[in-house]
Amino acid sequence: MRQIVLDTETTGIEPREGHRIIEIGGVEMIDRKLTGKTYHRYINPQRDVPEDAIAVHGITNEFLEDKPFFADVMHEFQEFIRGAELVIHNAPFDVGFLNHEFMLVDPQAQRVEDLAGVLDTLAMARKMRPGQRNTLDALCKHYMIDNSQRTLHGALLDSEILADVYLMMTGGQTSLMLGHSGDSDGVATAIQRVEAGRYNLMVAGLSDQEQLAHEQMLDRVDKKSGGSIWRQLEQEGVH
Repeated sequence: MRQIVLDTETTGIEPREGHRIIEIGGVEMIDRKLTGKTYHRYINPQRDVPEDAIAVHGITNEFLEDKPFFADVMHEFQEFIRGAELVIHNAPFDVGFLNHEFMLVDPQAQRVEDLAGVLDTLAMARKMRPGQRNTLDALCKHYMIDNSQRTLHGALLDSEILADVYLMMTGGQTSLMLGHSGDSDGVATAIQRVEAGRYNLMVAGLSDQEQLAHEQMLDRVDKKSGGSIWRQLEQEGVH
C-alpha cells in the first residue's frame, strides 16, 4: 500500500477569500515503511502573505518572490499523489485548498479525491481520544514523539512528524492491524494495545532484509520517542 503523508502551508484559512497555498510537503510510505522519497515545493502565491500567517510559518513575501507558481508544479504534484492514499491531519482544510488551486489552473482538472484516497488523522484521533486536544503537538506529547524542532509550522517537517504520529496511532509498535481498508473507523477499531510484560512476543521467519528494516524502524522510533517498547521488552528479557 502506497501512502503519502501530506501537509500544506497557506496565506490564510479560507481559499474563497483569496488565500493560496505557499508550501507543500509530503513523505512517501509503502507498506507502512518510509521510503525516503519526499515531495517539497515552495510556491509563489501571487499575493501578499499576511503578517499573522508569517508569524505561524515564518515564510515571507521576499522568500517566495522567485518561487514557481502553483500552475508550474501542479502536474508533478498530481503525479506524485496519483493512486496513493493521502494521510492528512485535518484533511478537509488541505484538500479544500488543493482543489481550489487545481480549479484556478484548470476548471476541468481532476480533484484530489479523483487522484488519491484521503485519510484524515484528526478525525481518527477524535474517535480514539474523544474530548481531548488532538492537535499535532498534543498527539506528539501523547505518543512521546519528539517535535522539539517544530518551533514554526513547516509542510515537510510537519508531514514527517505526522508520519510518526500516524504509525503510532495505527499500530506502529503497539497494535495488530486487522483488515485495514482505508477508513478511519476500521483503523480505530482494529487497534489492540500490547501491554508490556503481559504477552510473550515472537517474530519468526524474518529475512535479513526484513530484520534490517525492522531495526531501522526501531532506530527511528528511539530517536523520535525516547525508546521503542520492543527494545524495552528485549531488555527486560521478554521475547
